[in-house]
Amino acid sequence: MTLNPKKRFASPAGIIFLSFLFAAFLTQCQRKEVKVPRDNTITPVNAITKLAVDSLQMEDYIATHELEDSSANRLRNFYNSRNFQFAWVAEKGLAEQARVFYELDRKYISSTRDSTDADQALHQQLGLLINKDTLIKTASPELITLELSLTQHFFNFVSYAYGGKLDPAALQWYIPRKKLDAVALLDSLVAKKGKGIENWEPVNRYYKTLNKELLRWYGIQQKGAWEKISPGRNKIYHPGDTGIFITKIKQRLADFGDLSPGDTTAIFNAALTTAVKKAQKQFGALQSGRIDQNLINALNVPAEARIQQMIINLERMKWTPLIPESKFILVNIPEYKLHVFEANKEVLNMGIVVGKAANKTVIFSNELKNIVFSPYWNIPPSIVRTEILPEMRRNRNYLSQKNMEQYGTSEGLPQIRQKPGNANSLGRVKFLFPNSYNIYLHDTPAKSLFAEEKRAFSHGCIRLAQPKKLAEYLLADRPEWTTEKIEQAMNKKTEVWVNMKQPVPVFITYFTSWVDKDGLLNFREDLYGHDKLMAGQMFKTAETKK
Repeated sequence: MTLNPKKRFASPAGIIFLSFLFAAFLTQCQRKEVKVPRDNTITPVNAITKLAVDSLQMEDYIATHELEDSSANRLRNFYNSRNFQFAWVAEKGLAEQARVFYELDRKYISSTRDSTDADQALHQQLGLLINKDTLIKTASPELITLELSLTQHFFNFVSYAYGGKLDPAALQWYIPRKKLDAVALLDSLVAKKGKGIENWEPVNRYYKTLNKELLRWYGIQQKGAWEKISPGRNKIYHPGDTGIFITKIKQRLADFGDLSPGDTTAIFNAALTTAVKKAQKQFGALQSGRIDQNLINALNVPAEARIQQMIINLERMKWTPLIPESKFILVNIPEYKLHVFEANKEVLNMGIVVGKAANKTVIFSNELKNIVFSPYWNIPPSIVRTEILPEMRRNRNYLSQKNMEQYGTSEGLPQIRQKPGNANSLGRVKFLFPNSYNIYLHDTPAKSLFAEEKRAFSHGCIRLAQPKKLAEYLLADRPEWTTEKIEQAMNKKTEVWVNMKQPVPVFITYFTSWVDKDGLLNFREDLYGHDKLMAGQMFKTAETKK
C-alpha cells in the first residue's frame, strides 16, 4: 500500500527524520488533549544552548529551499522568539526533544506506511548524532542547516500528521477543520524537553484508539491473505451445527480478536455464539448469534481493505476539532446513530434515519439553539415540485387529506406546510441548528423504520428514535420543563418554541471505522461512497503503479 506523494517543503535531507519522529508522538498519546500556549520567554539565560542560528544563513536556507511566504515567516518567527537559539542541538549533541521527535517520526512512518515525506539522509544524520558522544563548540553552517531542516520538517509534520493531507471540503466534509499552531507545539516540546508526550498530541481520543487497532491489523495482514469462506449449502448456521465451515469461521473470528484462538473444533458451541454476536455488533448488524450471509460477507473483506478503511477514517479524525469538555451531540451517518456526550462521557444514544443516497445527509457542524414542539413542516421547494404538486394535480383534496395547507407562493411555486399532528412528517418535535442545508433533527411517525439495520430513507434530515428523551436531556437545566410539560407541548395544535439556555454543539459526521467506548473496533458500509472517493486520492492502485 502506497500513499500518493505530496510536495515536500523541506530539503530531501530534512524530511525523513521528522516524519519518523512525529510518528512516535502520534501513536503514543492516549490521554486528555490539552491546548498548548506558546512559550515566548526564551532568553540567552534560559536557552538550552548557546548555539545560535545565523540570520543570514536562515535567509539563505529559505531561499535555497524555496519556502512559501507563510512557511518562511513561521520559521523566522520561531527563531526570532527564541533569540535565534538552537531548539534541537546543544553543546553535548542532540537535545532530548530531538531524540523524542526522532522516535515519534519513526513510529509515524511505521504506523501509516507513508514514507512520501521521508528524508533518509536527514534520518541517517540524526542516527549518527544519537548514537555518538559529541561535543559541539560552534554552530557550523552544516549544523545550522540540520537545525533548520529539523524545524521545518517538524512544521510540515504537524500539518500532515495532525491536520491531514487531503482537503475536507473537496470531499464533502464541511465541519471546520481543526486549527493547529505548529510554532506553539514546538515551543511546548522544547520547553518540556520532550516530556509528557502523551498529553501533547493534538488529536482526539478516537484517533488514538483507532491508530492502536491499525497497528494490530498490520500484524494480521502479515500472516498472509485470508482464504475466502464459503457457507456451502447452508445459508444460515445455528448453535449446534457442525462442519469444516464452523472451523474456518472460528479461525477468522480469532483473527478479529473475537474468539480465543485455541478453539478449533467444528462445533457451533456457546463460545462461538458469543463471538458471533460480538462480530455482528462490530458490523452494526442485529446480534442474533446466528451466522448468515451478511456476516460471512463482512468477514471475507480482505485485511488490506480493512486497513485502508482505518487509514481513511484516521485522516478524517485528523480534520475533526478536539472534543469539547461541555455537552455536545455527535451524529455518525454510517452508524445510523446519534450520541450525546457530556464531560467526555456518553450520556445518551439512539438510532436514527438518515438521507438516502440520492438525498445525502450533509457532513457539517453548528450549534443547536431551539427546540420546536408540535412543529409545522415547511416542505422544501424541491419536494413540493417533485412530489406534492403531481399529487395535487391528481387529487384536489390531497392537501387536506395529508393535513397540509398552502400559506403562500414563491417564484411561481406554492409554499406548502404540514400542520402539527400525529401524521406530521416531523413528528412531535424538531431540534434546530441553523444551517444552509435545511437539515435538522426531528421525530417521525414512521417508527417501524428503526427496526431496519440500514436506515437511509429520509430526504436528508435526521429522524430520531427517541426524540422525547433528547428533549428531556437538553431541557434538564430548565426546571419548568418537566416531563409532563414536554408531553403537553408535543401534543398541541400550534408550535411551541423553546430557546436553549446554552447552545449545544452538533457534529454531523461520517466515520466507517472507529473504536467504541467498550474498546470494540467497528466497521460500517460506505453508505455515500465517501470512503471510495478518499481512497482514490490516498492510495495508488496496482494499475497506477504499473
